[in-house]
Amino acid sequence: MTSTTPSVQDKSDKDRVIIFDTTLRDGEQCPGATMTFEEKLEIAAMLDTMGVDVIEAGFPIASDGDFEAVNEIAKRTKNAVVCGLSRAGQKDIDRCAEAIRPAKRGRIHSFLSTSPVHMKYKLQMEPDAVHDLVISSVTRARNHTDDVEWSSEDGTRTEFDFLCRCVESAIKAGATTINIPDTVGYSVPEEYYDLFKRVRENVPNSDKAIFSVHCHNDLGMAVANSMAGIRGGARQIECTINGIGERAGNAALEEIVMAMKVRNDKLPYWNNIDTTMLMRASKEVSAATSFPVQYNKAIVGRNAFAHESGIHQDGMLKNAQTYEIMLPETVGVKQTSLVMGKHSGRHAFIHKLEEMGYKLGQNQLEDAFVRFKALADRKKDIYDEDLEALVDQEMTAAHDRIKLVSLTVIAGTHGPQRATMKLNVDGVVKIEEAEGNGPVDAVFNCIKALVPHEAKLELYQVHAVTEGTDAQAEVSVRLAHEGRSMTSRAADPDTLVASAKAYLGGLNKIVMKRARDMPAPVAAAS
Repeated sequence: MTSTTPSVQDKSDKDRVIIFDTTLRDGEQCPGATMTFEEKLEIAAMLDTMGVDVIEAGFPIASDGDFEAVNEIAKRTKNAVVCGLSRAGQKDIDRCAEAIRPAKRGRIHSFLSTSPVHMKYKLQMEPDAVHDLVISSVTRARNHTDDVEWSSEDGTRTEFDFLCRCVESAIKAGATTINIPDTVGYSVPEEYYDLFKRVRENVPNSDKAIFSVHCHNDLGMAVANSMAGIRGGARQIECTINGIGERAGNAALEEIVMAMKVRNDKLPYWNNIDTTMLMRASKEVSAATSFPVQYNKAIVGRNAFAHESGIHQDGMLKNAQTYEIMLPETVGVKQTSLVMGKHSGRHAFIHKLEEMGYKLGQNQLEDAFVRFKALADRKKDIYDEDLEALVDQEMTAAHDRIKLVSLTVIAGTHGPQRATMKLNVDGVVKIEEAEGNGPVDAVFNCIKALVPHEAKLELYQVHAVTEGTDAQAEVSVRLAHEGRSMTSRAADPDTLVASAKAYLGGLNKIVMKRARDMPAPVAAAS
C-alpha cells in the first residue's frame, strides 16, 4: 500500500500544520478523567517524543496541583512548546506565566468569551468592555512571553464584526496565535471554513498571526470542522488523544493526523507526528483516565483493523487494500499470528507487547510477565485484549500505595457472605475479615475496614474482556470524594479479585490527590 504523504522535498512551510495537544487540560476537564501528577508527567513526555508541537499542560490557577504539573512539565519537556491556559484576569495570567517560566519555549493561552449569550449571561459585560479586556489581557501576557495565544471563547456564535474587531486588537496587542474555537460543537464544516476565510480577509493584520481551530464534538463533526478550518487558512489544530474532553469531547489527534496522511491528495498538509506512536498514546491516556476506547473508534479502536465478516476476510486474504485504507503498522498496530499461552517465553511476551504498542520499564515488564504466566495457567486462550487488560493494570498500578496481597471469599446460598483480605499499605501488611450482603459487599467492607475512608461508591460495572467461561472480568468503579470523582478499572479471571483491585485503584487516586494537596511541613526554627 503506497502512502500519499508528500516527500521531504515536496513539503512547504505554508502547508505545515501545528499540532496543539490539550489532553492534559481540556481532556482532563472531562468528568471522571482526573489524572495523577505522575500520569501527567508520563503523558507529557510521550507527547513530546511523538512530535506534538504544543502541549497545553494545564490551567495553572485552577489548583496548586495543576500549577505544579504545568511547572514540572515545563522543566522536563525537551522539544515542544509548553502552554498554560488562563482567563483574562491579571492573577490568572501572572500565575500562568510563573508556571511555564522554566520551559525552553513557553506559551500563555488567554481566552475571553465574545458571543452575545456569553457576554450577557456569563460575563455580564458590554461588548466595549470585553474588547478593552481583550487588549489588556493580551498586553499583560505579552509582557511575560513573546508567545501568546488568544481565544475568542464561543467564537462560532460571535457576531462577525465584533469577532474581527477583537481579533485585530488582540494581534495588535501582541498575540501571535489566534484561536477561534467552536466551543459548544455548534458549527458545520462549510460554515467553519467560511468563518476563517472571511476573518482572515477582513482583519487587516491577520498575516501577523497563526490562526488556530479548536472544535468540540457535540454534533460529531469536530474532526471535519477542524480540517475545514485548515482549508480556510488556519494552521494550528487543537486536539486530544482519543478525542477526550468536555461533554462529547474534542477533535481526536489520531484521526486528524491520519486523515492528512491517508488523504493527502485532498488534504495537502503535513505535521511532525510520529504516527507509529498513536496506538501507544491511546493506550496510555486510556489507562491514566480509566476511560475505555470504544471498540469501533477510528484509528485506535480494538476493531479498527479487525475483520469478522466472511466476505471481508476473503477480500483481506486476497489483498489487504480491499478493506483497509491504511497499513496497521503506520499507527503502531501489527497484525500477527503469534499466539500467547503458558508455553510462551519472555522474549515472545516482550515481542508481542511491542507489536501492540507497549513499552514497559524493566520492573513493570517482569511483574507483567509473572502475572501473564499466572493468567496463562488459569486461562486456555490468551487474546490480545487479555494482554491489554493485564498490562494496562500494571501501568496504572506503578505508583499505588495500597496493594492487594490476597483475597478469600466465602459465598453461596446460605449467607451472610464473608471475605478475608490482606493488603499492603505503604509497605505494612494488614489483614481483615468482614461480612456483607453478597460477596462484592463483603469485599468492599473489608477494604473499608483496612483503609478507613469517606468515599462513596457511585458506579460499579462488570463486563467480560473476551468470550468464554474463562474470560477475564473487567470491573469499573467510580468513587466520589470531596466533590471529585475517581474512576478506576481492573481485570482478572476472578470477578471478585477484579472488583477489589478496581476499588483499590480508585482509593489510590484519592490517596495520591490528598498527598499532593497537603501543605508541606514547616521547618522548625533553629
